[in-house]
Amino acid sequence: MKTLSPRVWDKDTVFDSHLQCYLKPVLKPASSDYSIYGIPCLFFPFVSNFCTFFLPGDGVARESSPFINSAEMDRGNMYEGKNMALFEEEMDSNPMVSSLLNKLANYTNLTQGVVEHEADEDSKRKEVKVPRMGTFIGVYLPCLQNILGVILFLRLTWIVGTAGVLESFIIVFMCCACTMLTAISMSAIATNGVVPAGGSYYMISRSLGPEFGGAVGLCFYLGTTFAGAMYILGTIEILLTYISPSAAIFKAEEVGEETEAMLNNMRVYGTCIIILMAIVVFVGVKYVNKLALVFLACVILSIIAIYAGVIKTAFDPPDFPICLLGNRTLSKRSFDVCAKFTESNNETKTTTLWRLFCDSSLLNATCDDYFSLNNVTEIQGIPGIMSGVLADNLWSAYSEKGSIVEKKDQPSVAGSEDTKMGGLPYVFTDIMTYFTMLVGIYFPSVTGIMAGSNRSGDLKDAQKSIPTGTILAISTTSFIYLSCIVLFGACIEGVILRDKFGEAVDGNLVVGTLAWPSPWVIVIGSFFSTCGAGLQSLTGAPRLLQAIARDGIVPFLQVFGHGKANGEPTWALLLTAGICEIGILIASLDSVAPILSMFFLMCYMFVNLACAVQTLLRTPNWRPRFKYYHWTLSFLGMSLCLALMFICSWYYALIAMLIAGCIYKYIEYRGAEKEWGDGIRGLSLNAARYALLRVEDGPPHTKNWRPQLLVLLNLDSEQLVKHPRLLSFTSQLKAGKGLTIVGSVLQGIYLDKCTEAQKAEENVKALMGVEKTKGFCQIVVSPHFRDGISYLIQSAGLGGMKHNTVLMAWPQSWKQTENRFSWKNFVDTVRETTAAQQALLVAKNIDLFPTNQERFTEGNIDVWWIVHDGGMLMLLPFLLRQHKVWRKCKMRIFTVAQMDDNSIQMKKDLQMFLYHLRLNAEVEVVEMFENDISAFTYEKTLMMEQRSQMLKQMQLSKNEREREAQLIHDRNTASHSAPAIKASVAAAVPEKVQMTWTKEKFVAEKHKNKDSNVSGFKDIFNMKPNQSNVRRMHTAVKLNGVVLNKSQHAQLVLLNMPGPPKNRKGDENYMEFLEVLTEGLDRVLLVRGSGREVITIYS
Repeated sequence: MKTLSPRVWDKDTVFDSHLQCYLKPVLKPASSDYSIYGIPCLFFPFVSNFCTFFLPGDGVARESSPFINSAEMDRGNMYEGKNMALFEEEMDSNPMVSSLLNKLANYTNLTQGVVEHEADEDSKRKEVKVPRMGTFIGVYLPCLQNILGVILFLRLTWIVGTAGVLESFIIVFMCCACTMLTAISMSAIATNGVVPAGGSYYMISRSLGPEFGGAVGLCFYLGTTFAGAMYILGTIEILLTYISPSAAIFKAEEVGEETEAMLNNMRVYGTCIIILMAIVVFVGVKYVNKLALVFLACVILSIIAIYAGVIKTAFDPPDFPICLLGNRTLSKRSFDVCAKFTESNNETKTTTLWRLFCDSSLLNATCDDYFSLNNVTEIQGIPGIMSGVLADNLWSAYSEKGSIVEKKDQPSVAGSEDTKMGGLPYVFTDIMTYFTMLVGIYFPSVTGIMAGSNRSGDLKDAQKSIPTGTILAISTTSFIYLSCIVLFGACIEGVILRDKFGEAVDGNLVVGTLAWPSPWVIVIGSFFSTCGAGLQSLTGAPRLLQAIARDGIVPFLQVFGHGKANGEPTWALLLTAGICEIGILIASLDSVAPILSMFFLMCYMFVNLACAVQTLLRTPNWRPRFKYYHWTLSFLGMSLCLALMFICSWYYALIAMLIAGCIYKYIEYRGAEKEWGDGIRGLSLNAARYALLRVEDGPPHTKNWRPQLLVLLNLDSEQLVKHPRLLSFTSQLKAGKGLTIVGSVLQGIYLDKCTEAQKAEENVKALMGVEKTKGFCQIVVSPHFRDGISYLIQSAGLGGMKHNTVLMAWPQSWKQTENRFSWKNFVDTVRETTAAQQALLVAKNIDLFPTNQERFTEGNIDVWWIVHDGGMLMLLPFLLRQHKVWRKCKMRIFTVAQMDDNSIQMKKDLQMFLYHLRLNAEVEVVEMFENDISAFTYEKTLMMEQRSQMLKQMQLSKNEREREAQLIHDRNTASHSAPAIKASVAAAVPEKVQMTWTKEKFVAEKHKNKDSNVSGFKDIFNMKPNQSNVRRMHTAVKLNGVVLNKSQHAQLVLLNMPGPPKNRKGDENYMEFLEVLTEGLDRVLLVRGSGREVITIYS
């Protein structure tokens, strides 16, 4: 049977994506010799008798389907079955479940910045690289390699000797407990979904938000970079102290300069090595990764050698004699024989040691007092595990800098105290030691637990491997460290343990003296492991910085997101090498270790915080596969990290927290807006919900009252804000305090205007950002503009966080005929704010108001207090003067005295009132005497009413014209209708007026309208003004004259806003009164109180 492949059919045929055939009436049934997708045609009953399948080139003309529109089928292959036709319009945005699962199944999570992982799409399709690493290779071994390192080989024996076995055990246990608790938290986060490249940074940033993520990510980056410096310093220390001391460039010319010479050697060699390592990383990361197993093998072999050496000491301790003078340890670098003199051929000869303490080689030479009074003895440095030396090493032996390393139970006779120690071959301590300092030095040896999570993209099953591998690695290394502490204390003499550089054992590495078969196993192994660790730090840190830079949360780091064409982070590598050089210039491993301890501890602290926050919030997305976690463990781990930070070094801890805080605030103010569904956002939502429920849903106490603004903006046809200065004024009035809701109304139906509403919201939010207006934006789509404003006034806000004041701009074009409803909307808004018991602020000439960048160096804010409105007029200037724009303006308060008022007493009372309100302002009482209404006022009122009447007449005329057009339309419709239809309509509605329109009726109606219009206009010119309106106009004119006289040059004038008339027929006159009242003033803020007190004299 021949199978018709879907490829061979033309897409224009019907059923292109399903049956791959087209219908044609034929007499014979469909042949069973052909099949569709492997199914014989006879299995399709509805086409078997009516369908012919044509192979390509059969020459038969094509026919279109009578059943399905073939044009729509061009989209065909998207919808494999017509049983999903009900959902086909949604499939562009909502894919079918099958295609979604297919994409997820093919998901590959690859590390950032590697050539193979950044190949183009074509090569990805050709060959998909499947991660193959399991738990052991992918997580356990990398963590083991990163945790075990330089501190184990170079400092652990010294820590045991200085702190004693018990305190060393406490130090190691605290640090290991800290990392174990962090690993539990990290496992929970890592198994809560897929963790892409970026490791700990990705986990923290997606759990705690961009601010915490960026701050902690940069701290982790700095920690990793300083770790590289520490490893390089360890490498040089091994090289110059134990492998080739003669390679030192700087030599100590005088006694006591050895330390300074060593630091200078560290700086020179360290700079050379860091340049060499940076070149290696730049040339090829793959070589570093290939050598990783070699370096790991060195570490494991070294540890095996230590355990083998411990076992060997039980029956055959190695021979490492120590030379003691009294109870003081001597450095064997300067002499060979541990004796004052030797017997040879019955002749007593002085030794090199004698000559070091005496002024000549003669037996009667003058010698050091302590040398003369005490004997030289020799003891075994490695007495063995069965010797019982553990009891001597249990307790601490802290010392000052420059102290001599002494054996506690060894007898000695004290010499004169003024003897100079310099130049004598004692073993001295190079730094002052104490418990907290040792914690800081030791902690870097337990870092490296993130190595597995950093490789999450290369794991076969990251959600299983990361918790298992990391916790197993920490358990293994914790056992190694804790056992080594006990074994070192049980095998090695205390003075050797406290001898940091092995001077008492011929300059051997102390832990190397214990190893089997040779000390060189440890020396060479530790050298290569520290080299490898340094290389890996220089490889990992730039990638971490690149991940942070590519997230775009720290603007000034954007340049470090770029690199070579293959994705290698070149610029990040340069910065990493530069920061690493700072650690190299410090030159002391003991000084660098506490620095990176701070950064790692801060990172671990926030991993624990992230887990605790997510657990306590119980967000729906928090579903880790790793179940053995609890928020108390995370909280304990966070507390332990914080405690260790301050135990290590309180001032380093404060500096690290300050750096993280500065980065946090920088990202908060300058960083890109990111929504990662983080826990801090969830915490904020929970806190906001809790606070909203606690806030009483009612008016606050007068002492807590502040204007919570609803700002009503007007938008143009492009959805841009018409008056941006309104937002400037808002930010000046609020100064970032309280609630601000910026609202606007789009006229139309929401289904049609949803895209425009979204665009309008984006524009308003952008402008709010420019004007630094902190608040919320709300766009309402309503069929009527008036209703939309009403919705905002009624429903904006939530619970107790609702607005109490409405701020809007004065409608400048209210007199224009095409904008005849603007004043109606305005007056209705005034009425609604009053009904809602909300205050109203109306800014007139808003485009003349200052921007946030302007500064008034002088001028006045004048308050015209005509009627008491609850104190709004007093409070607003005070709030404005908190802002830089208005800060240098003086506040003046004017009030109006009538004929019967005592203006002098009014001024005194007002000054006392302001004194109790704690407001500084000049006070002036303006007297307004009643006088006759001027002809100007009368004329202005008359013109106002005539204009109002004319507008009404014009509206009526328009209505008549619309009626005429409707009648003509009805006549035309009637004339074209069939007689039968007319009869049926007439029979159906016999009561209705007959729709007949003759020429005579039309002319008569036209003349009637014309006569009524003419008579109406005659009435306008003969009318007399309403006396109530005349009185109101008189007040407006008089008050305007007084205000102009006193405040024409004021920077801002605040005026009581009179209420609209109760009779709605006078609404347009109300607008005229307000226009006259504020005429001639540049910047006016009309204030209408809410009817409640907003300012108080009481504390």
